[in-house]
Amino acid sequence: MAKPIVAIVGRPNVGKSTFFNHVTGKRISIVESTPGVTRDRIYSEVEWRGSKFTLIDTGGIEPDSTDEIKRQMKTQAEIAIETADVILFMVDARQGLAPGDKEIADILRESGKPIILVVNKVDRVGETPPDVYEFYGLGLGDFITISSEHGLGIGDLLDRILDRLPPGGDEDYGEDVIKVAVVGKPNVGKSLLVNRILGEERMIVSNVPGTTRDAVDSFLQVGEDKYIFIDTAGIRRKSRITENIERYSNIRSWTAIERADVCLVMIDACEGVTEQDSRIAGYAHEQGKASVIVVNKWDLVEKTTGTMEEYRKKVYDRLKFMTYAPVLFISAKTGQRVPRLFELIKYVMDQASMRISTGMLNDLVNEAVAMVQPPADRGKRLKIFYATQSSVRPPTYIVFINNMELMHYSYERYLENRLRESFGFEGTPIRFIYKEKKNME
Repeated sequence: MAKPIVAIVGRPNVGKSTFFNHVTGKRISIVESTPGVTRDRIYSEVEWRGSKFTLIDTGGIEPDSTDEIKRQMKTQAEIAIETADVILFMVDARQGLAPGDKEIADILRESGKPIILVVNKVDRVGETPPDVYEFYGLGLGDFITISSEHGLGIGDLLDRILDRLPPGGDEDYGEDVIKVAVVGKPNVGKSLLVNRILGEERMIVSNVPGTTRDAVDSFLQVGEDKYIFIDTAGIRRKSRITENIERYSNIRSWTAIERADVCLVMIDACEGVTEQDSRIAGYAHEQGKASVIVVNKWDLVEKTTGTMEEYRKKVYDRLKFMTYAPVLFISAKTGQRVPRLFELIKYVMDQASMRISTGMLNDLVNEAVAMVQPPADRGKRLKIFYATQSSVRPPTYIVFINNMELMHYSYERYLENRLRESFGFEGTPIRFIYKEKKNME
């Protein structure tokens, strides 16, 4: 059985994200004084007194809002409520009982789920302030007071959560889960693709660039294969980031790349590969991540014979460092070729996990050296004594040589190409670590 789910809901700016960050010990949710900053559901595992559960932070509910984004925030919170085993309904002691609180309480009662009323921003230890008792008017029974900002009452609240959790659960996804980060510029179609893959409106989809501000994890199992899809905020150039909110979003997007096993680098087919696309792909490459280049909006491109191959060449010409990555042309809107992503994700993951025996590796190195002599400088020639694989994801090789200064980049590229010709390694970078062994000459 999967870990139980606890959802934090409430009006915007009552302190839900501050509480989430305090409990998880990570700055995962955005904390900013602008109402409505957390707009998608954010997931993280919490462990308390030996028990684990998944905590979901949500966008604030504004029941009567006609604004598109706020309306979708409400939908996201409702989805979280639907999937939760326990609901934390958070209200603001400083603002007092607000009309929106009563409407939300009505929505929650209809869910039939266990509800814990949490009065936040009670920043003093001791007797409960008299004004707080007005929250009994919500008809949800006893409440618990906390201060997310100062960490007061958090332990008592976690104890109460454990008391309300269903029995069982506590299952980790395990090492067999492939973590897939969907990265790219704003408005390239990342959320639309994840929604298409998941078969539900898990992420807010809008034609406003930057709609997804948080990196959101979604679990999916297809047959025996398990995936975590991480939808990320669009990554902008630093010169275009004027709000603290977007700075936080960029940090999370880069972090999503770091924690992923496979990156889907999305490119807008109508715009082609831009400088920012190159930066994003370059970061995935530098982090050693297996990658698939996903050209989205292919349905909007006028095509003639050879259009796809010509476009692929242009992609590789702009991303010369990532010519090992397969290119897939899709339409997240129509679903064209989207099912092929699963095949490619598994394939590049397997390629990145490949190990070569030391014997086979050194046979290849010796053959490569015999075909093309290593570089020389002032009468001194590079010697490669032997190589061994040290790790996978990405495949990494320790190469013992006589002189570090004699190993030129061009010869390293030659060795890499020979490895790829012999073993594939499609979709993954290859790393070389050189060590001098002068006493072996």
